[in-house]
Amino acid sequence: MTALRALAVTLVLVAAPAQAQIWQPPLRMGAPAFDPTRYQADQHRYEMDRLRAQADQREAFARQAQMETRLNRLRLEASRPAEPVQPAPWRALRSPEEERALRLSAGERHRATAAGVGQIDAWLNRPAR
Repeated sequence: MTALRALAVTLVLVAAPAQAQIWQPPLRMGAPAFDPTRYQADQHRYEMDRLRAQADQREAFARQAQMETRLNRLRLEASRPAEPVQPAPWRALRSPEEERALRLSAGERHRATAAGVGQIDAWLNRPAR
């Protein structure tokens, strides 16, 4: 701990003469004592910091608004009454003759479709040259 104190004291003693050696331009006659361009960089930095803080506030407000919107939407969806479960409709009862006619017509449709696609299957199954 004493080594740190000794180092700090040494730095202070060395920095003081170095600070005195920094050249400062002499004041001109009739020049204002306050130079407005001297502090321009600081003014720009302060303004940028202010604008960044303002942008951060707006971003936080937007996030809060999104969260509230999401919560309101969830609350509305939760308050809706549930839709009643509809039972599956019963299959219409047909006579055996109607069932047989439906099976035969389905078979005819299947054969007609297969006949139209047979040419494509034959072309796909052709031997390689």
